[in-house]
Amino acid sequence: MTFEQSVEVSASPADLFALTQDYGRRLEWDPFLRSAELVGGAAAPAVGVRAYCVAHSGLGMETEYVSYTPPRVAAVRMTRGPWLIRSFAGSWRFTEVAPGRTRVGFRYGLTARPRWLSWLLTPVLARVFARDTRKRLAALKAAVESGRLAEPRTRTEVSDARKGEVFARD
Repeated sequence: MTFEQSVEVSASPADLFALTQDYGRRLEWDPFLRSAELVGGAAAPAVGVRAYCVAHSGLGMETEYVSYTPPRVAAVRMTRGPWLIRSFAGSWRFTEVAPGRTRVGFRYGLTARPRWLSWLLTPVLARVFARDTRKRLAALKAAVESGRLAEPRTRTEVSDARKGEVFARD
């Protein structure tokens, strides 16, 4: 079963893509997760890179990037997850609708186990995931538009507390 949720956010596709795919910053805005990390020594997302995320419910899922095209789309498929989920895949799309305004769309497809009961469990899981996805998108929008998230950093900033100056180190 496939479903999609989207929201418009006052930010550029590039900024939103960078923020959402930065696992060091993921917990700053994503209320669904209690941990998120790239695995296997990966420093950044890319096709073939795996990530492991754990929801606040305690359920964890490992996914692998199958598409990574900044600043437009990132897509993953489940490689390991909760027993109840037989298959899972998702894409996050970022489409500029006006200068400085982006439609962020999360599209997920999932199937439940056991196969003989999938007809009943898959729609229930889809409703739960859809509800959580709406909350995630609302949290992303609120975090970005409120200004509570610092700008993405392209270099390490070091503060000299004695002088109150900030120095950049490449």
